[in-house]
Amino acid sequence: MWMEILLMMWEYFKVGLFAVGGGLATLPFIIEMSKKTGWFSLEDISTMVGVSESTPGPLGINMASYVGFIMHGVNGAICTVIGIITPSIIVIIIVAKILDKFKTSKTVKDMFAGLRPASSALIAVAALSVLRIVAILPEMNLSQIKEAGITGVINIPAIVFVGVLLVFREKIEKHPILAIMVSAAIGIAYGAVRQYTTL
Repeated sequence: MWMEILLMMWEYFKVGLFAVGGGLATLPFIIEMSKKTGWFSLEDISTMVGVSESTPGPLGINMASYVGFIMHGVNGAICTVIGIITPSIIVIIIVAKILDKFKTSKTVKDMFAGLRPASSALIAVAALSVLRIVAILPEMNLSQIKEAGITGVINIPAIVFVGVLLVFREKIEKHPILAIMVSAAIGIAYGAVRQYTTL
C-alpha cells in the first residue's frame, strides 16, 4: 500500500514540477499518467475535472487529492497533495531569494517570455483533451462504431450543452458558480431521464 502511495506522490511531484501554467496545464500530464499507470481511466478524468472545478481550491490540487483519496483514502490524498505542491514551494523559495537580484536581467525576462506560450499551449491541449473525453463516448474499434452509429459514438447532449454555454459565455463569466450549479442540475436531470427511459 505505502509503496503505491509513495509512487503516486512521486508522479504528482513530477506533475507539479513540469505543469507550468496552473491547474489546467496539469491535464496533459494526468492523461499521460492514466495511460502509464492505469490508476484511473479517461472517463474518470472528466469526472475529476467536474468535481475539482465545482469544489473550492486550485484545480490541480483538487484532482490530486481526489485521486489519492479514491486510491488510498486520507493517507493517499495527503501524499498526492504534498507531491504536487512541493515543487511549487521549492521554486517559490528559490525565486523569492534571487528575484531581487535578477528581476532586471534580460535572460530572466526572455525565459518568462518563453514560458508564457508554453503554458498557453499546455492549457490548449488540456482543453482539447477534456472536450474529446466529454464529447466522444468510450473508445471503440471500427466495427463497434459502425454498429453504434453516430449517436452511439458522439455525446450529442454534451455538445449541445457546450454550445449553449458558449452562447451565454458572457453571463457565465459574470456568474461562474451559477453556471456550475446549473450544469450539475442538468446533468442530474439528464441522467434521471436516461435511466427512466432504459427501464
